[in-house]
Formats: sequence, C-alpha cells, structure tokens
Amino acid sequence: MSGHSKWATTKHKKAALDAKRGKLFAKLIKNVEVAARTGGGDPEANPTLYDAIQKAKKSSVPQDNIERARRRGNGEEAGGADWQNITYEGYAPNGVAVLIECLTDNKNRAASEVRTALSKNGGTLADAGSVAYLFTRRGVVLMPKNDLSEDDVLMAVLDAGAEEVNDLGESFEILSEPGDLVSVRTALQEAGYDYESADTSFLPSVNVPLDAEGARKVFRLVDALEDCDDVQNVYANFDVSDEVLAEVG
Repeated sequence: MSGHSKWATTKHKKAALDAKRGKLFAKLIKNVEVAARTGGGDPEANPTLYDAIQKAKKSSVPQDNIERARRRGNGEEAGGADWQNITYEGYAPNGVAVLIECLTDNKNRAASEVRTALSKNGGTLADAGSVAYLFTRRGVVLMPKNDLSEDDVLMAVLDAGAEEVNDLGESFEILSEPGDLVSVRTALQEAGYDYESADTSFLPSVNVPLDAEGARKVFRLVDALEDCDDVQNVYANFDVSDEVLAEVG
C-alpha cells in the first residue's frame, strides 16, 4: 500500500492548488451541506459536519461559503438540493478494481458521467457487488510529521482506537475502525498534534501492482472520474512502487 498511499497523499496536498480548485470547492461545500442535513447543523454535536468543515477550511474554502452550506443543510437558509449517495463499481485498465462514490441530485446524469469517464479511458462499469468485496471501509487520518516519531503518534492515539500508524515519508497515516475516527482525531487534538485530514475511506485488501505504463492509464482514468461534478471519491486497488511513482511524476 505504500505507493498507493503516497500517491493519495500527494494528490491531497496538490488538490487545493490544482487548476480544478472550483470543482474541489464545490465537492467540499456539498459535503458540508449533506452532513448538516443528515446530523444537524451544530458541528460540536455532529462529528461528520465538524470534519467536513475542517476539510473545507484546510483546502482554503472561504468561511462564508462553508457557513452558507451549513445553513442550507440545516434548513436555516433556502436553496439546498436533494443530494443522494450512490456508489458505482467498475474496472480500470490492468484489471484494477474501482469504487466510485457519488453525491448527486440527478442519478441519470451521475450514471452517464461515470460510464462515459470509464469507457473513454479504458475502463468498464461493473455490476453491484462485483468489486466492493475487495475493499474495507476504514478511518484514515493523515498528519504531517513535524519532527514527531511513529511512537509519539502511536502513544497519542492507541487508547483512542487507532490500529496502525504508517510512515509515508513526509506524513503519517493512522488507520482505525470508522467508528473510532472521531476519537482518534480528538486524541491528536488533545495531544496538540495537527492533522491534514480525517476521513472514512475504502482501503483494498488485494492490490494490483502496476508498471509505469499501467500507472499512467489508471491515473488518467481516476483523474477523469474525479473531474465529474457528481463524483466525490474514487478508490482503486492498485499499487505502485516508489520508482514507478517517480517515473510517472
């Protein structure tokens, strides 16, 4: 998972500076609105909303935009859409399995966008259940090292339910059960440690190793999917070595 995790971390760091910043902002704002609608508009009483707001802030989404989304979701302000969660399954080149999470107010549009992005980039849409069994939902916290050791981090989060701390080079990845994500994040805050993101994510149980050519094809497909307005997250079970990651750039 090291190459895959480092690839995901690199994408996370670049996201706020990406040319698609507008689309990133729209997705983060949508998450805030849905979280407020689902669990209430008070971030202190709604951990999902708290994390959605923190993620938006860390990606430089303006505070006014975040607050309006929170108010729309909580019914304090008109204009909220009827967002629905849909997950599609498919295959990328080289037999890589793909899970695609959408948040949309138009199922037909979302399905069409996903199908087009897959077909134009060497992928195919699969039946429900075809690849989902290859992934497990986990709590994932990314945090900068800031001169901390792996033991420092482990001591701070072990009693909060963290199961694993991985060294990704410039940052640490902390894995837990999804239900322990909030307590892990809170433990880091109480220890005075900053974190980059705290999300639930689908991690693969089996990985497909890729060479440079295969990696380029899969990255191109993932980028095309993430460029779809209705797509929130894309998960894939590939692995790339540090050498391949460096070659692909």
